Amino acid sequence: MQETRIKDRFYSLIIPVFNRPDEIETVIKCLLKQTYPFFELIIVESGSTNTAENIVNQYKNKLDIHWFMYKNNGQGFTRNYGMTKAKGEYFIILDSDILLDDSYLENLNQSLNTNYLDAFGGPDKAHSSFTNTQKAIDHVMTSVFTTGGIRGNKSHVGKFYPRSFNMGFSKEVYETTKGFRWPFFGEDIELSKRIMTLGFKIGLVPEAYIYHKRKTSLSKHWKQMNFFGKARINIFKAFPDTLKLTHFFPAVFTVFVFFLLFSTIFLIFTSIVSYSTLVFCSVILIAMWFFLLLYLLLISISALIKHKNIFIALLTIPATFTQMVGYGFGFIQDFVKRVILKKEYRFNNKI
Repeated sequence: MQETRIKDRFYSLIIPVFNRPDEIETVIKCLLKQTYPFFELIIVESGSTNTAENIVNQYKNKLDIHWFMYKNNGQGFTRNYGMTKAKGEYFIILDSDILLDDSYLENLNQSLNTNYLDAFGGPDKAHSSFTNTQKAIDHVMTSVFTTGGIRGNKSHVGKFYPRSFNMGFSKEVYETTKGFRWPFFGEDIELSKRIMTLGFKIGLVPEAYIYHKRKTSLSKHWKQMNFFGKARINIFKAFPDTLKLTHFFPAVFTVFVFFLLFSTIFLIFTSIVSYSTLVFCSVILIAMWFFLLLYLLLISISALIKHKNIFIALLTIPATFTQMVGYGFGFIQDFVKRVILKKEYRFNNKI
């Protein structure tokens, strides 16, 4: 597609939200400090009962902000609705649980002027104000040891799949693709894949990073990762070439951990095997435990080096299990359901 360089683009920032007015106010306060002035903010409530309407009204004289109520039809279709209301030359999709540096839009616009992209994805970081649990989860989500290292890596520009917590594309891309086809379960990767297939230029803008709060507890993190595991199978069904060996890692990790636990318990309490078999199996299990602990130690040490906080480093251990096993369960569950049993999801592809 034609690479048109414009010094000052007008951006439409689109955020779907469900019952999180406090998060919206936090985002608004970040946007009030932006050094780049040419943008609008579009908030779309996805069937909320506790809306941000009153908060939005408080800032209408300070910010070009628009609030809409929409049915609870999935975040993908909620974003589509927001894009039908957008006036920008470039649409930016964000999650509600983020923080932005003052120069986010300025950095993005400068980057697009230097190396224009029809669509971009931006990395995420942990803010200094985040809790130790949030920082531990963020570290595990972005660690090379958990396959998270592929996110926000310059070497992946051109093969980079923007994620909907921080992605953007031109109005031309939206008009060509018609936005998201799925309401959830990997809707952002599905759209990114179609953008690539259509020949648009897509890549990473490292300077356009956000601070993603992620989930505030391990239980919420588990739920999200289980969702992601299922989404990976949904993406595979649409685009088989997107499933890589690294995507099987959490499932392999999950099987490995449960096999190790049950085998260890069985060996401790069993009395039906011979002494030589017991010794042989014990040596194998000790080696397996060693590799598991070494793996967790590597993640903890990398967190300690990055954050210089022993509590964050220790929290990466349960966060790793939560992420890997949660994702692995979701992946295995829908692999059996969607690939082996050939059951299908049926989405209502309407805005």
